[in-house]
Formats: sequence, C-alpha cells, structure tokens
Amino acid sequence: MTDAGAEMRKPVLSLRGVERRYKSGDKTLHVLRGVDLDLFPGEMAGLIGPSGSGKSSLLHVAGLLEKPDAGAVMFNGQDALSMSDSARTMARRLELGFVYQFHHLLPELNAVDNVAAPLMINGISRTRARKRAQELLHMMGLRDRDHHRPGQLSGGEQQRVAIARSLANKPKVLIADEPTGNLDPTTSRVVFQNLFDIAKQEGVAVLVATHNVELTSYMDRVLALNEGRLEAAPQRASADSV
Repeated sequence: MTDAGAEMRKPVLSLRGVERRYKSGDKTLHVLRGVDLDLFPGEMAGLIGPSGSGKSSLLHVAGLLEKPDAGAVMFNGQDALSMSDSARTMARRLELGFVYQFHHLLPELNAVDNVAAPLMINGISRTRARKRAQELLHMMGLRDRDHHRPGQLSGGEQQRVAIARSLANKPKVLIADEPTGNLDPTTSRVVFQNLFDIAKQEGVAVLVATHNVELTSYMDRVLALNEGRLEAAPQRASADSV
C-alpha cells in the first residue's frame, strides 16, 4: 500500500472502550458500555437505534462535545481527552462539522453568506470565504439559490445550506444528528445523495444518526446501538443502486 493509501485507511476518529453514565435520582443510567468505533476519511457510517439508546451521547463524545466516563478518544492522531478545553474548542471549530435536525441558519443572510460565516469567523477573507461557499452550494445542487435568504428556500434547500455550512472549514469529521428528520422522504433522499457525494469528493468522514432505515442505503456501513453496545447492523442496497 502506498503512503497515501495507508493514510486513507488510517482512522481519523477512534473510540475505544467508551462508557457514558448519567445519574437519575438514586439510579445510574449506563448509556454506553464499552463502545469501540473507527471512522475513516471519505466514509459515511450510519448510526441507528431506538430513542434513548444513546445515539446522541455517542455523537457528543465523537464530536468532542462531551468527555466519556471511561475509555479513549483519538481524533486526527491526537488523544482528545488530554487536550485542553481551548484545544478541544479549536478542534471543533476547524476540524469538525455538525448538522442537526434544525438548520439554525441566520435569517438575515443569504445562502452564500450563511455558509461563508464560519470561514470569516476563522479569519478567512470575505472574498475567499464566499468563493468556497459558492463552490459548496453548487456541489449541493443550489447553484440558482445561493443568493436567496432562508425564508425564500424550501426545507430541503435550507438543510442543504446547513450541510454546506458544516463543510465550509473542510472538516475531518462531520457529525450529523437526524439531519433529515423534518423532511419528507423524497427530499430526504435528495439531501442524503448530496451529502454522500460531497463526503466522497472531499474525503470527509461522516457519522450520521438516523431513524430512517431507508436512508441507511447511502451508508458505507451501518452500526446499531443495542443496550449500550455498538454492533454491525444489516444493511440495505448500496447507494449506487438507489
């Protein structure tokens, strides 16, 4: 294997023996029980499980938003648990992207400026930031909508803008929590196809939690949380056949 090939197969995110517990009165809820996970560049991994199974807790640990009660988290070759709070914050700003069920776009800005905003916050010039934003919006199929404000966009278009925004800083990992939860099935498929294509093109590792089993057909692999443990889940047809 070439050095480049070896680098591609090196996980950008690794969880080992991750435990997460919460106190509820005099009881302890053991949500994650020894979770292991490797996520690779350009890979889209699906995460499924019933409500309350721990999907959000796992995403929070993977996204460096919470520290586990036990276990190890390696992000981009570094021990994430030994990072200072400021280093973890910087990693989230520059190397992690987040997409949620609700897009949280700024209503007073058009699509281009919504996507460019995180770049400009990180010191990129407005010209360069808007150029990158337009490239991403065009990749998301929004070439004719990039100067529209959120109120002028459909729900699916707004969510595609939110995905483009999450990718603006060229993150290593994208964490997506029910990104199409508010969309109809047809629009959900369009959004997932866009996300799948851009993840492959940009080499972003994507971890997606979803209740929509049909959308797991877009995943390279699907993982299920069952009683706090992560296991491979049966997978539907590949995205190429959809």
